[in-house]
Amino acid sequence: MAEHEHVRVAVIGSGFGGLGAAVRLRREGITDFVVLERAGGVGGTWRDNSYPGCACDVPSHLYSFSFAPNPDWPRSFSGQEHIRAYLERVTDTFGLRPHLRFNAEVKRMTWDAERLRWDIETTGGNWSADVVVSATGPLSEPKLPDVPGLDTFPGKVFHSARWDHDYDLRGKRVAVIGTGASAIQIVPSVQKQVEKLTLFQRTPAWVLPRMDRPIGAAERAVHRALPFTTKLRRGLLWGIRELQVQAFTKHPGELGFVEQLAKRNMARAVKDPALRAKLTPDYRIGCKRILLSSTYYPALAQPNVDVVASGLTEVRGSTLVAADGSEAEVDAIVFSTGFHVTDMPIAERVVGPEGKTLADVWSGGMQALRGASAAGFPNWMTIIGPNTGLGNSSMILMIESQLNYMADYLRQLDVLGGRVALDARPSAVRAWNHRVQERMKRTVWNTGGCTSWYLDASGRNTTIWPGTTAEFRRATRRVDLAEYAVLRAADARPGTGAESAEVAA
Repeated sequence: MAEHEHVRVAVIGSGFGGLGAAVRLRREGITDFVVLERAGGVGGTWRDNSYPGCACDVPSHLYSFSFAPNPDWPRSFSGQEHIRAYLERVTDTFGLRPHLRFNAEVKRMTWDAERLRWDIETTGGNWSADVVVSATGPLSEPKLPDVPGLDTFPGKVFHSARWDHDYDLRGKRVAVIGTGASAIQIVPSVQKQVEKLTLFQRTPAWVLPRMDRPIGAAERAVHRALPFTTKLRRGLLWGIRELQVQAFTKHPGELGFVEQLAKRNMARAVKDPALRAKLTPDYRIGCKRILLSSTYYPALAQPNVDVVASGLTEVRGSTLVAADGSEAEVDAIVFSTGFHVTDMPIAERVVGPEGKTLADVWSGGMQALRGASAAGFPNWMTIIGPNTGLGNSSMILMIESQLNYMADYLRQLDVLGGRVALDARPSAVRAWNHRVQERMKRTVWNTGGCTSWYLDASGRNTTIWPGTTAEFRRATRRVDLAEYAVLRAADARPGTGAESAEVAA
């Protein structure tokens, strides 16, 4: 490996997870770290996703760090530009810029078993680190379907997460592929501009009204003057969602009432019975993420919109062909087809002591101890790892729990002393994963009758946490050394070619 800089901790990514890790490191008194970011600015998914209408479906005061409350959110549900601005403020407030290394995409991370460190090759230079905290996030790599003939399409093609703002959609015939969280925001945002919008819907979504409103100046002033009111608001938003969890995880039948609300929401905007039939899901609400929009259904009911209740299967020049045989002539294709979630590309770049990549080890499905540590990859942790996702609340809550675990992990290394590493025991990873998967069996995500991005290629749910955020926080409050093997260098003197030795924790 070429000349490099050594740091105690290397954080990969500068979205919520990476910036949160950086703040926590500084609060723990650790300043010997870098944040490696492939792009030229912070923000992660809120930097990359700038499509028309992009906004969060979690209330603003819950979708922010508890240690960095924002009394000035302009809306109850914030738009992309407000969330990215918030992350920029967090970066400045906590003095993170000296630690940021932009345009440094990680190409390969290799564990050096002799030196007990990670060697990291990036497009912006090389580093080595005692500990790696991977915060690349599950919504970072766009997923494009392999559609025959797509390379022959003469018009414009892009993914929602790589929006081409230089391309003018006005007066164009546009196809939107997919009906997930991005599509329901894009469709009403562009429908009035385009000549014709064709939505290719493989599976309809359950959609509830989005109870969004401006937060007035007086309300914001109260939050600034009385910080406890911001904390109280956040607590109420959190508590309501915690009470909803058992309907998703233990009693999916209780969600029938919510389905009726969703159907009434559709009926108010969509008067055409044939269109309502196309838009009505045949699976239990909650099996896929419940979407929030008050403009999606009204947009679909407009005369310049056509809903094709079938997936895209072929492209013939400018003609798009659906699985049901229907065709549409278009000038531009917008793929809202999600991300590589259960097959995170970063796993292909993490190389363990035996030369195996994390992708090799996870080929049968992702699993990590308490959503953080993978067996065979010492001193490597992930934020928003396997089975840490949520179906009804804020991921910031889960991120902060994992930051607690990261902080205690580093404390344990200090207590152990010397050149040392922790490697999750395979038995501990299996036991944790078994408990998670057993609980998953009765959840709506597994029993609701849908196929979602929560499930991997074998149909196993490796994405969602089957419990409350409070449960997860308790499970990640402390590192249990009994769940790890402790690796020590046989000789820590420089230049001696120290060997690794494993001792029982």
